[in-house]
Amino acid sequence: MNLMDLNQSDRCVNFSCPERSVSPAAYILLYVCSAAVVLLTVCGNLLVIISVFHFKQLHTPTNMLVLSLAVSDFFVGAIVMPPMLIWIIESCWILGRDFCTSYLLINGFITVVSIYNIALIAVDRYLALSNPFLYMNHVSVRITCVVIVFDWSVVMAYNLALLYFNGNFKNFFMCPGECISFLNEVCSIIELFVSFIFPLSVIIILYTRVFVIAKKHATVIRELNNHTRPETQKITSHSMKSERKAAKVLGILVSVFLICLLPYFIFSLFSEIQEEAIHKIIVIIYLNSTINPFIYALFYPWFRRCIKLIITLQIFQADSALINILT
Repeated sequence: MNLMDLNQSDRCVNFSCPERSVSPAAYILLYVCSAAVVLLTVCGNLLVIISVFHFKQLHTPTNMLVLSLAVSDFFVGAIVMPPMLIWIIESCWILGRDFCTSYLLINGFITVVSIYNIALIAVDRYLALSNPFLYMNHVSVRITCVVIVFDWSVVMAYNLALLYFNGNFKNFFMCPGECISFLNEVCSIIELFVSFIFPLSVIIILYTRVFVIAKKHATVIRELNNHTRPETQKITSHSMKSERKAAKVLGILVSVFLICLLPYFIFSLFSEIQEEAIHKIIVIIYLNSTINPFIYALFYPWFRRCIKLIITLQIFQADSALINILT
């Protein structure tokens, strides 16, 4: 047994699941609220998935990235959130060792995929605003889909490699009532850099650039609007406005994500977090998956039209995929 195993064993001494300190009514209310959050997350992101997948007008490179993010958020709500919320309510892991192993792998994979989806959205907006002609001529739906598949595959391979070289596949250690993957010092540094520092740096740097470029575009649009323009200038102005609006909405999406991720990132860098605090901070990250569909509904009229068509089952009509939802 190495030193890390010894420290892990010490953590398990005299460990037992605490008795519930809440009343039966509060206990039931916690489960009802948790079920409501899970249902909102699953249904909201399912609406986004159906909308982008079904309607042909939404088959754009940017919306493919939105679709990828919605899929990862859907898995957060369907697979990741329920066990974590049960764990918090019960103050104990009650789902067994085997499921814990699968849960840790899926949890790490989905969380990192979500972060890199946000990073890809930042790259997409930067390319669209910094060089719109290059973007329109070279960034297609097919290329974007290839990038998304590559992203998901690389993240999966990274998580499997991290667990393999950390030794968790060979000798998975678990305290009774806990479900925690212990990383050695090297793997912890790699995980911090790959999962947080690198993608967050990309997101912050590129969206800072997007903000600067959007301000320049706004100045150009004002100058164009102050003069009588030929039709080509009108088209350019409209295109710039569309890209700026997309950048604004997705900037809000990115900002909310960073706000949800910031507490965990700060505590990971500067302090050791007690286990109860870890769960609550991680839940804040998961709640971002619940919030995202509401951002789309608030700022995208097309998404509200899609919801109406889906709820009224009009998507099952012939040629419903060709309905004009952008006007």
